[in-house]
Amino acid sequence: MIDHLALQVADVEAAASFYTRVFAALGVRETTRLDTPTGLRVALGGPDGVPKLWFGPLVDQGDRPVHLALAAPSRDAVDQVYFAARKAGAEILHEPQVRPEYHQGYYAVFFRDPDGNNVEAVHHTFPSA
Repeated sequence: MIDHLALQVADVEAAASFYTRVFAALGVRETTRLDTPTGLRVALGGPDGVPKLWFGPLVDQGDRPVHLALAAPSRDAVDQVYFAARKAGAEILHEPQVRPEYHQGYYAVFFRDPDGNNVEAVHHTFPSA
């Protein structure tokens, strides 16, 4: 249901690069790059090419805790995100596993992005009726 999300980051180029590398298995890629009076803004989108995740320079000061979950098309894609996050040097919070406390088919990995945000790749498997 999210239309888009914008994150303020310390380094827009580094954040956009991190997300495109780590979430490549989900089809995430750069869709938009804008030079604005307040600095560079970069948007990423999925296979449909619609910009959904925006990165911009730090404007607001103080803590900005964010949890971002991106939908994965399969458990294998979640695993690929995990390996890419490890390769990128991300702090892994929870390795890929089923999280039955959410529901029986909730398979996810959690890690921190370069700005310390809690990021997740999740695949939902629901029993057929």
